[in-house]
Amino acid sequence: MPMSKKIFIACDTNNLNKVKKIIKDTQTKKLKIGYKFGLEFFNSKNGRSFISKLKKKIIFADLKLNDIPNTCISAVKAVKDLKVNYLTIHISSGLEALRGVKKVSGKTKIVGVTTLTSLNNENLKQIGHTRSVKSLVIQQATLASKAKLDAIVCSPHESPYVKKIFKKEIITPGIRLLGDKAKDQKRITTPKKAFKNGATSIVVGRSITKGNIKKNIQKLINSLN
Repeated sequence: MPMSKKIFIACDTNNLNKVKKIIKDTQTKKLKIGYKFGLEFFNSKNGRSFISKLKKKIIFADLKLNDIPNTCISAVKAVKDLKVNYLTIHISSGLEALRGVKKVSGKTKIVGVTTLTSLNNENLKQIGHTRSVKSLVIQQATLASKAKLDAIVCSPHESPYVKKIFKKEIITPGIRLLGDKAKDQKRITTPKKAFKNGATSIVVGRSITKGNIKKNIQKLINSLN
């Protein structure tokens, strides 16, 4: 696999020792690895402090900002001291918010989140959307492109359509190694298929962080060959 493609390991825990172990056990020269920290770890007692001290690591702050433009802009400014590489915002925040955070982001890449991988067409109807997942994600990708965002998050099922519209980084969650259960995500696939569909980076969580992390990393490496 080309080293330009990245694997983001999702550190979805509030346990600091667990995160330290994930980082230690996922070190390999065979993959370009980054670490994704979501709201659970970021809001934990020592989370922010730990992230601020991480050196020479690719850091993905998955905060999924979703608010009025001024609040989103202020939030980006508030985490600037962390010097993270990637920061997420829901595309549903609107064009003004997307352009606003991009303007103040500096060297941090702003990542637009499309429709969550936990949602399917039935779920969208429940919250009032009349469009299908595919149609909605295409519209969101168009908006992300218009706002000149640096990257986009979409499921591997939509990436073949998104890459025709959005020409920068495409990051896909919902990744499972063969044999792993889907759990709460509905639009999932394997790492190899995700890259084949157009992803430039993938996010892998429980398939790596549950059980023997070192063995799971090797399993991931083997699955990409």
